[in-house]
Amino acid sequence: FKAPQRREPPSRARPVLGLVLLELIKILRFVLSKLRWLLQRVDTVLTRRLFPQPCLFPPGDLRELQQWKELFLRLGVADQASADYRDTHLERLARTMSIVPQPGETGRLLELGCYMQMAPAAHFQLRYPEVRGAYLGPAGHTEVKTATLARRQTFRCEIDLFDAERDRFPYPDSQFDCVLAGEIIEHLRRDPMHMLFEIHRVLVEGGALVLTTPNAAGSGCVTRALLGVRNPQVFSCYPHPVRAPGDSPHVREYTPFELNQTLRAAGFQVELLFTDRIGAREEGSWAWELLRRGGFDRRLRGEQMYCRALRHPPPTTHPHPEFPYPRWALSREIRAPP
Repeated sequence: FKAPQRREPPSRARPVLGLVLLELIKILRFVLSKLRWLLQRVDTVLTRRLFPQPCLFPPGDLRELQQWKELFLRLGVADQASADYRDTHLERLARTMSIVPQPGETGRLLELGCYMQMAPAAHFQLRYPEVRGAYLGPAGHTEVKTATLARRQTFRCEIDLFDAERDRFPYPDSQFDCVLAGEIIEHLRRDPMHMLFEIHRVLVEGGALVLTTPNAAGSGCVTRALLGVRNPQVFSCYPHPVRAPGDSPHVREYTPFELNQTLRAAGFQVELLFTDRIGAREEGSWAWELLRRGGFDRRLRGEQMYCRALRHPPPTTHPHPEFPYPRWALSREIRAPP
């Protein structure tokens, strides 16, 4: 016969201990979330200091931009396709010309990728005595094109054909006060540094490179990357194989920091850099709040970049620096650019 065992009443300590552990876990999660937020802020601040954005200034006044737009609309166009291009890119054309400097030592200006719009504008409005154009084509050939202003004044432009990524530009050293390179660098497939070194060579000391290109860090690009539905590039479409068989797609778009680093590697000092929205796009408006909450820099977030850089003596640098070429493909040889 076994005596009945007494059952101890359930202890209240275990439920209390469980509640305490749950509260400690909540507190720990809260502390970790705040620590994660603080570390993100510290990382953002350090990144800003280590990789500062290039200098930026606001665009020109609206009255000046309107004057440029009116000039472009008064310029004669060769065909309907040229008129459509002008109308689509009118804002960009006007803003680009607003940062082109006045004629200097030589009075000469070169436009790469000449569509006979900015080149005539530089001649008629800025009074450059000599304006030349350049376009992709067989090296050694030259075309002559004309443009009229209000059907009265006529501008004659010689357009030299060559490959800006491969060929030596057909001009002597220190030939131009200014070189325009609008919407070109994002199309280059092989060697953007070759083009920049050649621009450096043909510019006078202190001459200006005016360059425009899409901004890969624009708010619209951030939005598309977060949504994960569309390609985040500003323009990611292929040219139409029938309507535009010879056009090149955007091979690589740049961020403002990357563009600044690339130009510095080629011997330029960025004097002016700003961005602007393209057209009436509202895509990316909600991304501004995410950028604000994360403590990220919200400057230079427009889809279009405008840059003016001045020629300085070239540094002793590798012709293909670590950016934008892969490190494993680089030689250890160090030499001055041509």
